[in-house]
Amino acid sequence: MIPELDQLNGSNQTELEKNGEHFEFKAPVTEAVSIGDTIIVGFGDGKIRFFKPDHEPHDIQAHSGVILCMVRSENYILTGGDDGRFLQISIDGDIEEIANFGSRWVDSVAAYKGDRVCSSDNVVYIWSEENEKKSFKHQSTISGLSFSPNGKHLAVSRYGGVTVWERKKNKWTSSNYAWKGSHGKVTFSPDGKYLVTSMQENQLHGWRLSDKADLAMSGYPSKIKSFNWVGDTPYLVTSGASEAVCWPFDGKEGPMGRKPVCVASGGKQYATFVESLSEENAVFVGFRDGLVLLSEIDEKKNSITVRYPTGSEVSAIVVSESREDILIAVSYTHLRAHETREDRGIPRGGEKKKGGGGGG
Repeated sequence: MIPELDQLNGSNQTELEKNGEHFEFKAPVTEAVSIGDTIIVGFGDGKIRFFKPDHEPHDIQAHSGVILCMVRSENYILTGGDDGRFLQISIDGDIEEIANFGSRWVDSVAAYKGDRVCSSDNVVYIWSEENEKKSFKHQSTISGLSFSPNGKHLAVSRYGGVTVWERKKNKWTSSNYAWKGSHGKVTFSPDGKYLVTSMQENQLHGWRLSDKADLAMSGYPSKIKSFNWVGDTPYLVTSGASEAVCWPFDGKEGPMGRKPVCVASGGKQYATFVESLSEENAVFVGFRDGLVLLSEIDEKKNSITVRYPTGSEVSAIVVSESREDILIAVSYTHLRAHETREDRGIPRGGEKKKGGGGGG
């Protein structure tokens, strides 16, 4: 048995871990989403696994290579792989091939209602609700895709910035948001006023859409692998430091000239994944050593330990829509823990110990 499992089977477990189910798979988790009470996970061997309450997980062979990207599309998921296939998959495991690009990878996917979008190399492909297909070529390979909350805009990140496509009555028009460097994941703020990317460098870059004002969010000690919007403020919560770094995006200026809120200290370990619990204004934070904490976006509150460190990096955290199940993926094993509403607590009171490696 590998050391990771030896530790999981030992006594150094939280109550959530003890009540959970533990699974070992040969391939790493690459993506994960939830639809209702079903948690759907993509793997490096091309398999999709479905985790449902009171059922054993079952899998399908969706791709012949690595699953590179996945997103929820209403009651389906969209996936892209290094086998060049762009797929729509139901929670029952039925597969529809939308497109096959052969040797060209499908690097990113996005969805808004009936619109299904993918990128391959430097081209974005859009299938609309009317099954109309459009394609837009860009100046460099595409790294990320994201729809605005109202579906009117599609952001395409790449080297040198972001192209934002605006959906008009009979056509799409583009605007360029430039900033030197390689831009990765991209997201709109929940109110649609800001656009933010993670960069190859240890920083975020953003723009206020109304006037293209630049927002620089730097100072991270490691690369930002994960970010998520939390709460009504809202905060953009990010990995990449020894705490979850939470940038406020309220008001007219957003995070400009303001320091972030930093919660859930991992000590000397850097956060590698964050997952929001927005109704509680809280976030799950996974670290490089396997530690998982749950914290409110409040520096005066203590965090709850969800999972003790085991030495393996947290690569994904997904919460079911009912919030009764949470899946935590690490390098060697994948934990699903059943969590009742009565057991799920949010920290109250106490002073948080300060950790190193802030993000601002």
